[in-house]
This record gives sequence, structure tokens and C-alpha cells, in this order.
Amino acid sequence: MPRPRKFRKVCCMPQSTLFGPINTPYSESDIIVMSVEEYETIRLIDFEGMMQEECAESMNVARTTVQRIYNDARKKLAEYLVCGKVLRIQGGDFQICGENHGQHCSHCNGRYGRRG
Repeated sequence: MPRPRKFRKVCCMPQSTLFGPINTPYSESDIIVMSVEEYETIRLIDFEGMMQEECAESMNVARTTVQRIYNDARKKLAEYLVCGKVLRIQGGDFQICGENHGQHCSHCNGRYGRRG
């Protein structure tokens, strides 16, 4: 029996969850689905400028797990950009930080979506 998956900690849900070409019809086969934890690694590493070790600590997972999630996310972003597909962010094995305690983690301090 496989080991149960560990929830990854994310600061907040993304503000937008659907991205793609404007005014272009698309079908389900044109949609790339990125999990919320894949989005979180992109946000932490590329937007916030964290190292993989810091990202792993923030998400409460091993660095190797962050590396795998980040690589998967980058591949999906590349396919979205190069092939002109639609990107949808949804699902995954995650828990919002502070969800059970009503407070944000020390990394985000409730400042999601703003730098600095």
C-alpha cells in the first residue's frame, strides 16, 4: 500500500486561475492543468526570489520534492507559452497556511500578491 501523500503548504490561492489567448475559442484538449502547489513553487522561486531550500521550508516538504514540482510547473508554463494553450490552475495536495489557525505563515505574512 502506498504511503499517503503529504499536504503541501501554500500561502494563498492564486488571484486568477485561467490564462490563455484572448478571444480564441478552445477545447478541453487545449487546456493545461497546473496544480496549486506547482503554482506556489513558481511564485516562491521566480516571483519572490527564494532558493529551492527556502521554498521547501515554506511549503513544508523536502527540497527534492520542490525541485520535482518546480520542474513540472516550468514544463507546463513552457507548453502554455510556446503552443498557445490555455493554462488552468486547480487541484493538488495542499493546505492553505493559517487555514486552521487563522494566521499566515512567517514567509507570506498575509502579503500575497505584493512584493516587498
